Amino acid sequence: MRLPLVANPLFPAGGLFGEVKSDILDQMRSSAETWVAAYVKIDRGNVSCQSVADLALAQARAAGLDFPLVAKPELGCRGAGVRPVRDLAELTTYIAGFPQGEAFLLQALIDVEGEAGVFYVREPGQPRGEIISLTLKYFPHVIGDGRRCLEQLIRDDPRAGQLSHLYLGRHAARLSDVLAPGEPFRLAFAGSHSRGAIFRDGTDLVTEAMRARFDAIAQSVPEFWFGRFDVRFADFAELQAGRGFTIVECNGAGSESTHIWDSRTKLRAAYAALFRQYALLWRIGAANRARGFRPEGWRVFLARRRRELDATPAYPATA
Repeated sequence: MRLPLVANPLFPAGGLFGEVKSDILDQMRSSAETWVAAYVKIDRGNVSCQSVADLALAQARAAGLDFPLVAKPELGCRGAGVRPVRDLAELTTYIAGFPQGEAFLLQALIDVEGEAGVFYVREPGQPRGEIISLTLKYFPHVIGDGRRCLEQLIRDDPRAGQLSHLYLGRHAARLSDVLAPGEPFRLAFAGSHSRGAIFRDGTDLVTEAMRARFDAIAQSVPEFWFGRFDVRFADFAELQAGRGFTIVECNGAGSESTHIWDSRTKLRAAYAALFRQYALLWRIGAANRARGFRPEGWRVFLARRRRELDATPAYPATA
Protein backbone atom coordinates (compact mmCIF):
# COMPACT_ATOMS: atom_id res chain seq x y z
CA MET A 1 0.00 0.00 0.00
CA ARG A 2 2.83 2.43 0.75
CA LEU A 3 4.99 1.69 -2.28
CA PRO A 4 4.46 5.19 -3.82
CA LEU A 5 6.19 6.65 -0.74
CA VAL A 6 9.50 5.24 -1.98
CA ALA A 7 9.08 6.14 -5.65
CA ASN A 8 11.65 8.89 -4.94
CA PRO A 9 13.29 7.58 -1.76
CA LEU A 10 15.00 10.83 -0.77
CA PHE A 11 11.89 13.02 -1.20
CA PRO A 12 9.61 13.32 1.85
CA ALA A 13 6.91 10.65 1.32
CA GLY A 14 8.33 10.21 -2.18
CA GLY A 15 6.70 13.52 -3.07
CA LEU A 16 3.20 12.01 -2.83
CA PHE A 17 1.65 14.47 -0.33
CA GLY A 18 2.97 17.16 1.94
CA GLU A 19 6.12 17.62 -0.10
CA VAL A 20 8.20 20.61 0.92
CA LYS A 21 9.29 22.56 -2.14
CA SER A 22 12.67 23.62 -0.76
CA ASP A 23 13.55 20.03 0.23
CA ILE A 24 13.21 19.00 -3.41
CA LEU A 25 14.70 22.15 -4.93
CA ASP A 26 17.67 21.95 -2.56
CA GLN A 27 18.46 18.49 -3.90
CA MET A 28 18.15 19.76 -7.46
CA ARG A 29 20.18 22.89 -6.77
CA SER A 30 23.17 20.84 -5.64
CA SER A 31 23.24 18.91 -8.91
CA ALA A 32 21.36 20.89 -11.57
CA GLU A 33 21.58 24.48 -10.34
CA THR A 34 21.96 26.02 -13.79
CA TRP A 35 18.44 24.87 -14.70
CA VAL A 36 16.61 25.89 -11.51
CA ALA A 37 15.16 29.35 -10.81
CA ALA A 38 17.00 30.91 -7.85
CA TYR A 39 15.08 31.05 -4.57
CA VAL A 40 15.34 31.55 -0.82
CA LYS A 41 13.26 30.01 1.96
CA ILE A 42 11.59 32.41 4.40
CA ASP A 43 10.12 31.42 7.76
CA ARG A 44 6.98 33.44 8.49
CA GLY A 45 7.38 33.06 12.26
CA ASN A 46 5.03 34.98 14.52
CA VAL A 47 6.53 38.49 14.41
CA SER A 48 5.16 41.50 12.57
CA CYS A 49 4.70 41.19 8.83
CA GLN A 50 6.86 44.29 8.24
CA SER A 51 9.76 42.72 10.17
CA VAL A 52 9.42 39.50 8.17
CA ALA A 53 9.23 41.47 4.91
CA ASP A 54 12.39 43.42 5.69
CA LEU A 55 14.25 40.25 6.65
CA ALA A 56 12.94 38.37 3.62
CA LEU A 57 14.09 41.11 1.25
CA ALA A 58 17.52 41.16 2.89
CA GLN A 59 17.81 37.37 2.51
CA ALA A 60 16.71 37.55 -1.11
CA ARG A 61 19.21 40.28 -1.96
CA ALA A 62 21.99 38.38 -0.16
CA ALA A 63 21.20 35.50 -2.55
CA GLY A 64 21.39 37.79 -5.58
CA LEU A 65 17.63 38.19 -5.97
CA ASP A 66 15.52 41.33 -6.17
CA PHE A 67 12.06 42.40 -7.30
CA PRO A 68 10.10 41.24 -9.18
CA LEU A 69 9.82 37.91 -7.37
CA VAL A 70 7.36 35.06 -6.97
CA ALA A 71 6.12 34.19 -3.49
CA LYS A 72 4.88 30.64 -2.99
CA PRO A 73 4.17 28.48 0.06
CA GLU A 74 6.69 25.78 0.90
CA LEU A 75 3.85 23.34 1.38
CA GLY A 76 1.04 23.05 -1.13
CA CYS A 77 0.07 22.16 -4.67
CA ARG A 78 -2.05 23.26 -7.63
CA GLY A 79 -0.79 26.83 -7.42
CA ALA A 80 -2.21 27.52 -3.95
CA GLY A 81 -0.92 30.82 -2.56
CA VAL A 82 1.33 31.63 -5.53
CA ARG A 83 1.63 35.34 -6.30
CA PRO A 84 4.07 37.70 -8.00
CA VAL A 85 5.43 40.39 -5.66
CA ARG A 86 6.89 43.39 -7.43
CA ASP A 87 7.84 45.66 -4.55
CA LEU A 88 8.14 45.75 -0.76
CA ALA A 89 4.51 46.81 -0.32
CA GLU A 90 3.25 43.75 -2.23
CA LEU A 91 5.61 41.49 -0.29
CA THR A 92 4.38 42.93 3.02
CA THR A 93 0.76 42.41 1.96
CA TYR A 94 1.52 38.81 0.99
CA ILE A 95 3.13 38.12 4.37
CA ALA A 96 0.23 39.75 6.21
CA GLY A 97 -2.07 37.15 4.68
CA PHE A 98 0.27 34.22 5.22
CA PRO A 99 -0.28 31.84 8.17
CA GLN A 100 2.15 32.20 11.05
CA GLY A 101 4.39 29.25 11.71
CA GLU A 102 4.59 28.27 8.03
CA ALA A 103 7.32 29.03 5.48
CA PHE A 104 7.34 30.33 1.92
CA LEU A 105 9.78 30.75 -0.92
CA LEU A 106 10.82 33.87 -2.76
CA GLN A 107 11.87 32.84 -6.24
CA ALA A 108 13.14 34.72 -9.26
CA LEU A 109 10.21 35.75 -11.47
CA ILE A 110 10.65 34.10 -14.87
CA ASP A 111 8.37 36.51 -16.69
CA VAL A 112 7.81 34.73 -19.99
CA GLU A 113 4.59 33.43 -21.49
CA GLY A 114 5.62 29.81 -22.06
CA GLU A 115 5.06 27.24 -19.31
CA ALA A 116 5.04 23.46 -19.51
CA GLY A 117 4.72 20.42 -17.29
CA VAL A 118 7.29 17.77 -18.27
CA PHE A 119 6.43 14.39 -16.73
CA TYR A 120 9.53 12.21 -16.44
CA VAL A 121 9.81 8.54 -15.47
CA ARG A 122 12.76 6.13 -15.21
CA GLU A 123 12.51 2.65 -13.78
CA PRO A 124 15.36 1.53 -11.49
CA GLY A 125 17.85 -0.52 -13.43
CA GLN A 126 17.02 1.18 -16.73
CA PRO A 127 19.76 3.30 -18.34
CA ARG A 128 17.45 6.02 -19.60
CA GLY A 129 14.20 7.70 -18.69
CA GLU A 130 11.23 8.89 -20.75
CA ILE A 131 8.91 11.87 -20.94
CA ILE A 132 5.46 10.29 -20.74
CA SER A 133 3.48 13.54 -20.74
CA LEU A 134 4.04 17.11 -21.90
CA THR A 135 1.49 19.74 -20.96
CA LEU A 136 1.68 23.17 -22.55
CA LYS A 137 0.09 25.84 -20.37
CA TYR A 138 -1.45 29.03 -21.67
CA PHE A 139 -2.47 32.05 -19.61
CA PRO A 140 -5.85 33.59 -20.45
CA HIS A 141 -6.04 37.26 -21.43
CA VAL A 142 -8.72 39.76 -22.29
CA ILE A 143 -8.02 42.55 -24.77
CA GLY A 144 -9.07 46.14 -24.17
CA ASP A 145 -11.26 48.07 -26.59
CA GLY A 146 -11.12 51.54 -25.02
CA ARG A 147 -14.78 51.33 -23.98
CA ARG A 148 -15.45 48.46 -21.61
CA CYS A 149 -13.99 48.16 -18.13
CA LEU A 150 -12.05 45.09 -17.07
CA GLU A 151 -15.04 43.58 -15.29
CA GLN A 152 -17.16 43.81 -18.43
CA LEU A 153 -14.39 42.40 -20.59
CA ILE A 154 -14.17 39.39 -18.28
CA ARG A 155 -17.93 38.86 -18.18
CA ASP A 156 -18.26 39.20 -21.95
CA ASP A 157 -15.40 36.85 -22.81
CA PRO A 158 -16.68 33.40 -23.90
CA ARG A 159 -14.24 31.50 -21.65
CA ALA A 160 -13.35 34.00 -18.92
CA GLY A 161 -17.02 34.71 -18.35
CA GLN A 162 -17.53 31.10 -17.32
CA LEU A 163 -14.70 31.45 -14.77
CA SER A 164 -15.56 34.91 -13.52
CA HIS A 165 -15.67 33.53 -9.95
CA LEU A 166 -11.89 33.03 -10.28
CA TYR A 167 -11.00 36.29 -11.97
CA LEU A 168 -13.24 38.99 -10.50
CA GLY A 169 -12.04 38.65 -6.92
CA ARG A 170 -8.44 38.20 -8.02
CA HIS A 171 -8.45 41.51 -9.92
CA ALA A 172 -10.89 43.45 -7.72
CA ALA A 173 -8.64 46.51 -7.59
CA ARG A 174 -8.62 46.82 -11.40
CA LEU A 175 -12.20 45.93 -12.33
CA SER A 176 -13.24 49.52 -13.10
CA ASP A 177 -10.17 50.18 -15.29
CA VAL A 178 -10.86 50.76 -18.99
CA LEU A 179 -8.11 49.16 -21.05
CA ALA A 180 -6.77 50.92 -24.12
CA PRO A 181 -7.69 49.43 -27.52
CA GLY A 182 -5.53 46.35 -28.11
CA GLU A 183 -4.11 46.34 -24.55
CA PRO A 184 -3.83 42.78 -23.20
CA PHE A 185 -4.60 41.95 -19.59
CA ARG A 186 -3.41 38.64 -18.18
CA LEU A 187 -6.01 36.98 -15.97
CA ALA A 188 -3.92 34.19 -14.39
CA PHE A 189 -0.33 33.97 -13.26
CA ALA A 190 -0.08 30.51 -11.68
CA GLY A 191 0.19 27.69 -14.22
CA SER A 192 -2.56 25.62 -12.66
CA HIS A 193 -5.69 24.38 -14.40
CA SER A 194 -7.72 24.91 -11.23
CA ARG A 195 -6.56 28.56 -11.14
CA GLY A 196 -7.64 29.34 -14.70
CA ALA A 197 -4.67 28.38 -16.89
CA ILE A 198 -5.46 26.59 -20.17
CA PHE A 199 -3.82 23.18 -20.71
CA ARG A 200 -2.94 21.64 -24.06
CA ASP A 201 -1.53 18.19 -24.74
CA GLY A 202 1.96 18.53 -26.23
CA THR A 203 3.13 14.93 -25.71
CA ASP A 204 3.46 14.29 -29.44
CA LEU A 205 5.82 17.28 -29.65
CA VAL A 206 8.48 15.78 -27.34
CA THR A 207 11.84 15.47 -29.10
CA GLU A 208 14.84 13.27 -28.44
CA ALA A 209 16.80 16.38 -27.44
CA MET A 210 14.18 17.19 -24.79
CA ARG A 211 14.16 13.62 -23.51
CA ALA A 212 17.94 13.55 -23.29
CA ARG A 213 18.13 16.89 -21.47
CA PHE A 214 15.54 16.04 -18.83
CA ASP A 215 16.99 12.56 -18.47
CA ALA A 216 20.38 14.10 -17.69
CA ILE A 217 18.86 16.54 -15.19
CA ALA A 218 16.81 13.83 -13.48
CA GLN A 219 19.72 11.42 -13.26
CA SER A 220 21.81 14.13 -11.62
CA VAL A 221 19.31 14.26 -8.73
CA PRO A 222 19.96 11.38 -6.29
CA GLU A 223 17.23 8.73 -6.36
CA PHE A 224 14.81 10.69 -8.54
CA TRP A 225 12.69 8.33 -10.65
CA PHE A 226 9.19 9.72 -11.05
CA GLY A 227 7.79 13.23 -11.22
CA ARG A 228 7.00 16.38 -13.14
CA PHE A 229 9.22 19.35 -13.87
CA ASP A 230 7.32 22.63 -14.21
CA VAL A 231 9.32 24.86 -16.53
CA ARG A 232 9.06 28.29 -18.09
CA PHE A 233 10.41 29.19 -21.51
CA ALA A 234 10.29 32.01 -24.05
CA ASP A 235 10.62 29.91 -27.22
CA PHE A 236 9.08 26.44 -27.59
CA ALA A 237 11.57 25.51 -30.31
CA GLU A 238 14.34 26.11 -27.78
CA LEU A 239 12.60 23.84 -25.27
CA GLN A 240 12.32 21.16 -27.94
CA ALA A 241 16.07 21.55 -28.49
CA GLY A 242 16.65 20.88 -24.80
CA ARG A 243 17.68 24.39 -23.81
CA GLY A 244 16.28 27.85 -23.06
CA PHE A 245 14.07 26.84 -20.13
CA THR A 246 14.03 27.30 -16.35
CA ILE A 247 12.67 24.84 -13.80
CA VAL A 248 10.42 26.60 -11.29
CA GLU A 249 9.18 23.48 -9.46
CA CYS A 250 9.69 19.75 -9.33
CA ASN A 251 6.95 17.46 -8.04
CA GLY A 252 7.32 13.83 -7.05
CA ALA A 253 4.98 10.87 -6.65
CA GLY A 254 1.91 13.09 -6.36
CA SER A 255 2.43 14.44 -9.87
CA GLU A 256 -0.25 14.07 -12.50
CA SER A 257 -0.09 13.67 -16.27
CA THR A 258 -1.77 17.04 -16.64
CA HIS A 259 -2.15 16.81 -20.42
CA ILE A 260 -5.39 14.93 -19.65
CA TRP A 261 -6.94 18.29 -18.75
CA ASP A 262 -6.77 19.41 -22.36
CA SER A 263 -10.45 19.91 -23.16
CA ARG A 264 -9.95 17.94 -26.39
CA THR A 265 -8.76 14.80 -24.56
CA LYS A 266 -11.22 11.91 -24.72
CA LEU A 267 -12.24 10.30 -21.43
CA ARG A 268 -10.88 6.91 -22.48
CA ALA A 269 -7.48 8.41 -23.36
CA ALA A 270 -7.36 10.27 -20.03
CA TYR A 271 -8.00 7.08 -18.07
CA ALA A 272 -5.41 5.22 -20.14
CA ALA A 273 -2.79 7.88 -19.33
CA LEU A 274 -3.58 7.74 -15.62
CA PHE A 275 -3.56 3.94 -15.50
CA ARG A 276 -0.15 3.92 -17.18
CA GLN A 277 1.15 6.59 -14.80
CA TYR A 278 0.02 4.74 -11.66
CA ALA A 279 1.25 1.39 -12.93
CA LEU A 280 4.70 2.95 -13.35
CA LEU A 281 4.49 4.57 -9.91
CA TRP A 282 3.77 1.29 -8.16
CA ARG A 283 6.37 -0.60 -10.21
CA ILE A 284 9.06 1.95 -9.36
CA GLY A 285 8.06 1.90 -5.68
CA ALA A 286 8.26 -1.90 -5.63
CA ALA A 287 11.68 -1.82 -7.29
CA ASN A 288 13.00 0.70 -4.77
CA ARG A 289 11.63 -1.30 -1.85
CA ALA A 290 13.41 -4.37 -3.25
CA ARG A 291 16.58 -2.24 -3.27
CA GLY A 292 16.24 -1.75 0.48
CA PHE A 293 14.31 1.52 0.83
CA ARG A 294 11.48 1.57 3.36
CA PRO A 295 8.47 3.92 3.29
CA GLU A 296 7.74 6.16 6.24
CA GLY A 297 5.06 4.99 8.67
CA TRP A 298 1.37 5.74 8.28
CA ARG A 299 1.34 8.07 11.30
CA VAL A 300 4.11 10.28 9.90
CA PHE A 301 2.60 10.25 6.41
CA LEU A 302 -0.92 11.12 7.59
CA ALA A 303 0.43 13.92 9.80
CA ARG A 304 2.24 15.32 6.76
CA ARG A 305 -0.96 15.18 4.74
CA ARG A 306 -3.03 16.78 7.52
CA ARG A 307 -0.59 19.67 7.86
CA GLU A 308 -0.89 20.41 4.14
CA LEU A 309 -4.69 20.27 4.23
CA ASP A 310 -4.83 22.59 7.26
CA ALA A 311 -2.36 25.14 5.88
CA THR A 312 -3.62 25.50 2.30
CA PRO A 313 -6.94 27.31 3.00
CA ALA A 314 -5.06 29.97 5.00
CA TYR A 315 -2.75 31.01 2.15
CA PRO A 316 -3.14 34.33 0.33
CA ALA A 317 -5.29 34.22 -2.79
CA THR A 318 -3.54 32.84 -5.86
CA ALA A 319 -2.79 35.32 -8.65
